[in-house]
Amino acid sequence: MKSKIPFVARLLLGLIFFVFGLNGFLNFIPVPPTMPEGAMAFMGGMMAAPYFFPVLKGTEVICGALLLSGMWSPLALVILAPITIQIFLFHAFMTPGLENVVMPILMIVLHLIAASAYKGIYQPLFSRK
Repeated sequence: MKSKIPFVARLLLGLIFFVFGLNGFLNFIPVPPTMPEGAMAFMGGMMAAPYFFPVLKGTEVICGALLLSGMWSPLALVILAPITIQIFLFHAFMTPGLENVVMPILMIVLHLIAASAYKGIYQPLFSRK
């Protein structure tokens, strides 16, 4: 019997990306009242390129939906990997404090657990030829 842990991790990660991606378009989760100055400057720089956030949040919604549906999950995990790492790095360096990195660390763990279900698919990516 296969473990259900990677399945649950895939669903949780898909839900996180789907909900927070939709929030980028619908703004139903309130923005924190204060952010560090560096984080505000970083966000302002990204918002200066009008295409960036719609593409990012659209990618999160689509890949989150793929993870939730189970369709093309290995591809969705590969596409979301640099986004997950960037989320962690943003919170680790721009919003210091342990409480700010708990969710990104959880996302990395969920990402790794979900990807463990597709070891055979990812194996060629790590072989030398």
